[in-house]
Amino acid sequence: AGPHTGGIGMVEKVNGESLRTIRELTLFDMDEILPLYAAVGWTNYTDRPEMLKNALEHSLLVLGAYDGDRLAGLLRAVGDGLSIVFIQDVLIFPAYQRQGIGTMLFGALMERYPEVYQMELAADDTLESAAFYQSLGFRRDRDIGCCAFMKM
Repeated sequence: AGPHTGGIGMVEKVNGESLRTIRELTLFDMDEILPLYAAVGWTNYTDRPEMLKNALEHSLLVLGAYDGDRLAGLLRAVGDGLSIVFIQDVLIFPAYQRQGIGTMLFGALMERYPEVYQMELAADDTLESAAFYQSLGFRRDRDIGCCAFMKM
């Protein structure tokens, strides 16, 4: 772990070669993080890098998925860690998508907050997104008698 990381030590060997780790990020190298947001087209953040840096610094938890020393993905959670954890951002570089990195990030998050009352997220309304989040135990709000509201 480099100077910008803390102590989550989930490690996975992929194809017997590449070492992937999940690290808690506590200091934020924007030269490392901004290209990830750009690669997935999240221009609201890339157009306002200071806002993103402040948001990262005030988050409940930020996890980075690394392939060696290269950032491959990121998960950002907000909330109090007791009654709610809201997964605000989940981003994986396109070249790393569908390789288990998102599952590793969520596993580390769930391990960190096993007793939280509710975990929530908002995602793109696609069959692929729904299948992924449902595979992790999430349910659509309407399936549990709820509805969601947003103001953007």
